[in-house]
Amino acid sequence: MEETPHIRTCHLCEAMCGLRVETREGRVERIRANPDDVWSRGYICPKGTTLGALHHDPDRLRVPLVRRESGFEEVSWEEAFREIERGLRPVIDAHGLDAVTSYIGNPTAHNFSLSRYVGAFIAMSGIPRIYSAGTVDQWPKNVTAALMYGGMWTIPTPDIDRTDYLIIMGANPQASQGSLLATPDIMGKLSGIRKRGGKVVVIDPRRTGTADAADEWLPIQPGTDAGLLLAMAHVLFDEDRVDLGHMAEYVEGLDEVRALCREFSPEAVAEACQVSAEKIRTLAREFAEAKAAALYGRIGTCNQEFGTLASWAVDLVNILAGKFDRPGGLMFSNPIAPSMTTLRPPDFAEGWSFGRWKSRVRGAPEILGQVPVSCLAEEIATPGEGQIRALITVAGNPVLSAPDAAKLDAALPGLDFMVSVDNYLNETTRHAHVILPGLSPLEQPHYDELLWCWAVRNAGKYSAPLFEPEPERPHEWEILLALSAILQGQKADEVNTGLLDDLFFGGLVATLCASPRSSIAGRDPGEIVAQSRGKGPERMLDFALRIGPWGEGYGTRPDGMTLETMEQAPNGIDMGALEPRIPEVLDTPDGKVNLAPAHVCGDLERLSARLTRAPEEAVLVSRRHLRSNNSWMHNVPELMTGKDRCTLLVHPGDAERWGLVNGEPARIDSKAGSLTVPAEISDEMMPGVVSLPHGFGHDKEGARLSVAARNAGVCNNILAPGEFVDVLSGNAAVNGIPVRVSALTQGAD
Repeated sequence: MEETPHIRTCHLCEAMCGLRVETREGRVERIRANPDDVWSRGYICPKGTTLGALHHDPDRLRVPLVRRESGFEEVSWEEAFREIERGLRPVIDAHGLDAVTSYIGNPTAHNFSLSRYVGAFIAMSGIPRIYSAGTVDQWPKNVTAALMYGGMWTIPTPDIDRTDYLIIMGANPQASQGSLLATPDIMGKLSGIRKRGGKVVVIDPRRTGTADAADEWLPIQPGTDAGLLLAMAHVLFDEDRVDLGHMAEYVEGLDEVRALCREFSPEAVAEACQVSAEKIRTLAREFAEAKAAALYGRIGTCNQEFGTLASWAVDLVNILAGKFDRPGGLMFSNPIAPSMTTLRPPDFAEGWSFGRWKSRVRGAPEILGQVPVSCLAEEIATPGEGQIRALITVAGNPVLSAPDAAKLDAALPGLDFMVSVDNYLNETTRHAHVILPGLSPLEQPHYDELLWCWAVRNAGKYSAPLFEPEPERPHEWEILLALSAILQGQKADEVNTGLLDDLFFGGLVATLCASPRSSIAGRDPGEIVAQSRGKGPERMLDFALRIGPWGEGYGTRPDGMTLETMEQAPNGIDMGALEPRIPEVLDTPDGKVNLAPAHVCGDLERLSARLTRAPEEAVLVSRRHLRSNNSWMHNVPELMTGKDRCTLLVHPGDAERWGLVNGEPARIDSKAGSLTVPAEISDEMMPGVVSLPHGFGHDKEGARLSVAARNAGVCNNILAPGEFVDVLSGNAAVNGIPVRVSALTQGAD
């Protein structure tokens, strides 16, 4: 039988690269880059070639598992949902829904069903509190976006195709392929900046692969990014280089910011940042003088002890230097299919507020509806009213990805009941009573939902399924709706997910018809629902395309886009470069950008104290690799070849001081725990800073990850103290952790 060609978009990261997939008799034979893809134009990274290995992985679950006394047992879908009803009902009857929570993992954002229906699950289930990977990843960015622009997902991205001066802080797109920056072949684009006479500067405590490709690398002490950025702002004010351009009529708080920046001179921050005052002044001047420039800060500026201040200051410097909402600067995308995730949650309809409630044990304040994920372990383990007794995890592995990981691993067996929606029996799901596997990505369509909100061009791509799943298998959206119904008291055998889907979709349509900011404002919801095709996420996508900026508008623009339009363009549709969108994107009470949010600026006193604090002996930062994707790509043989990647990177001077030998075990201790890991001595680290990769620790008994287990490594979150957070957002500070490093032969204290 001849091979069958398919056009596909890789779902693994924000690059969204186009693929050509060849199949024969139900198996993937090869995957190559798609040169005709309008977005990626023939670029692909090593991960994209392995979707076939993921699909055919013998460890991937295809049927539900239920825990019995003898271990996990395969059961029918009907029996799995009945078991969930039997397990959850006693908990809810005795303790109410307050005793149930859910953890939402990072892969949710990359899944066609989950990304569009996790919101429905949360709303329709009635679960009052959830936890997510967002409080380890980007919560500071959500906080500042909400306060500055009025939407927690109104996040600008650098117009990298047209800039000639790019500063990258706390990001390593050579490995990540971009984060809150959706673009293919980002290293090629950095090279393009330099080829056209521009400059790329990387500010990072490690000389990453991105730094190696830049014009300049500036090492910085972890956790001090906000100080450096405010010093740049100080220079802009002090040297009369502030030029708001067209943004002048759309900002408020400029004088307040000017006053706040006075104390953060380059000389005041230089010692703490370990960046000279002269260099900070030069950086600010070059940035201001560049014709088209953008300052981009990502995960390293978020998951640190001043993540919100740093995230705010990134946008602040762009605005002050006149590099905001203009070509080549920081800009807002205009997605072909607007993400429903970006709709303001009903509980924030009257404005954004924080600390509306606090966690039961620690007293951590709520931020955007969540508290730090590290609170989950103590909420499970601590008896008393409100104790968490049942947990539903959705596409997440918090035993590896949550701070204070050992505490969570120890707490999960104490749950009365646990359900996991996951394709693997991994370090977290091994604690579950029921595991419900989703489909392979190749068994379902694909169109990224949220990622186009920070894409460098206004584009979109739809992929049809390659393989048909077994007829009895539910899609993830159906699983989530069934779980929400069971939590609300419906019997498992009586759940009608089609009816629930209609209720959810009808409510969404009615909400947008009532919103003055919507393109269907004032329309009859019943008319819109009647014209909408399909069901589930396909109907959601068709709806988004129709109401989008180039959409058919349900009859108002007959030649506009629908899902059928995208289906007929397998290589994608590109509607062009980013354009200025202020004030269109603003949803603040006065229609202006708030340059000095009180919630953010109130933390400057704490930052001032940090700048005079005595330095730690050493601090730990995390890292990732091009052939890795957090914890969920370590079971692919093709990606786990080569030398051991789970090593402790140490500067040569530090290694000599601590008595470390390259390749030999080193001990690393923090307030939270201890690990032993091979030392890798390299001058890519700045002195006083060491680095471990995240996502490893595949040595847990009971997990079924055969390839990952052979490359187990250690879990760096064992060292992350749960209470070490950015106080404004609750985001985990997993970068800049104080540690002590010693040769293993020295033994423990």
